[in-house]
Amino acid sequence: QEPVSARAPKGSHSYTLTNWGELRSYAGMPKSGRVDPADAKSLKHGYYAAVSYIDAQIGRVLAALDDTGLAENTIVVLWSDHGWKLGDYGAWCKHTNVELDVRVPLIVSDPRMKKGGQRSDALVELVDVYPTLIDLAGFEVDEALEGKSLKPLLKNPKAPFKKAVFSQYPRGRGVLGISMRTDRYRYTVWEGSGNGGEDLFEIYDHRQDPWELENLAGKVSAEEMAELTKLYEGGWEAQN
Repeated sequence: QEPVSARAPKGSHSYTLTNWGELRSYAGMPKSGRVDPADAKSLKHGYYAAVSYIDAQIGRVLAALDDTGLAENTIVVLWSDHGWKLGDYGAWCKHTNVELDVRVPLIVSDPRMKKGGQRSDALVELVDVYPTLIDLAGFEVDEALEGKSLKPLLKNPKAPFKKAVFSQYPRGRGVLGISMRTDRYRYTVWEGSGNGGEDLFEIYDHRQDPWELENLAGKVSAEEMAELTKLYEGGWEAQN
């Protein structure tokens, strides 16, 4: 698979990507500059092999649930903790707020579901997993939890849910990147970036630019900017 782009998004900031220090710390990896094409091919081969391996192990677990009869009363959740760049934007690894790093697989299976195998386009977060399991197990969900039960989406994948979801990653020196995803935009604010007293920010339009190739900060309409600002200031609390 080819990277989505060989360069950083147009109009992005020095905070947007990293120098992928994790990969550079491994044996045989360059301490600076790009990865040799042959090494890049080998890295991708290893990455896909790891995905294939864990897929096979998940299959073994599910088969064991079927063989023992436990599948009839077991809720199964499959998720990942982060995404990974494989040369995308000329970078590697994670540690950023771009869509490739923060969007992950999430599958919930409840044997009591009347219709399985459905997909939802709703905005959800990993903090929703815990309240979902509490809810599906028949316990009362504590309103103080940051997450929200996905049970309504399991019943109806098209049900209204959250207008925005959040992720964050620090950049050191007091800078924190907080990213908000709506059904159309990814809006990232670099709090503490100190750009003349104003924080740097990024906006990517996923309807027109699903791979986040151009930062539209300063180019969206005043109405859209006001809506994004309102959602951002409301934070996750406004979505629960």
